[in-house]
Amino acid sequence: MENLTLNQKLVLIQSELKAPKNQFNSFGKYKYRSQEDILEALKPLLKQYDVSLTIEDEIKQISDLIYVEATVLIESGSDSKSIKAQAGIDPKRKGMDIAQCFGASSSYARKYALNGMFLIDDTKDPDATNGANPEPQVEKSKRKQKEELTVESPKWNTVVEAIKNGYTIEQVKSKYTVSQAVENALKKVSMVNKAINPQEEPQQEQETNQELFN
Repeated sequence: MENLTLNQKLVLIQSELKAPKNQFNSFGKYKYRSQEDILEALKPLLKQYDVSLTIEDEIKQISDLIYVEATVLIESGSDSKSIKAQAGIDPKRKGMDIAQCFGASSSYARKYALNGMFLIDDTKDPDATNGANPEPQVEKSKRKQKEELTVESPKWNTVVEAIKNGYTIEQVKSKYTVSQAVENALKKVSMVNKAINPQEEPQQEQETNQELFN
């Protein structure tokens, strides 16, 4: 091993590293690997190839954005190589105190710096649903999926009446998932209605609008 350069050792570690997904996300129903899983898998390989690894965090700020920058550094003899990764910090994040916010961001940045150094591909990012990701994606899983609108939907006639009363197609799309064919049909309804009643100002009836969004 003494004749190998650091880059050669890194290639061997990357090819031999097997970091199992030992964690389970009960919300998303899938397994994932944590920073600790990666480090446990790395330790015997680092010892085998006589490579040391250190991780450091640095808190930085750009304008009003506070973020943590994690640096993964590997060394062998006089050679060294480093990889950095960043994660934003939201001190006002709901349900977490200041220490938890910084800790979550640190774990996130460290994990992805390790991923970059050792070519670990997390194709399904668990941090978007397990609470460790400080980015806004965490809210995506909480959003209610839109109901699909078709001409056979129970609400189709209600939507048509709403369009006739001045409701816009964009407002409909904010509530429902609308295919291009359905959108074209709604546009025709709007055009026909304007042709029949060119002088009337569009009115939004409260009862129709309320039914549309129930």
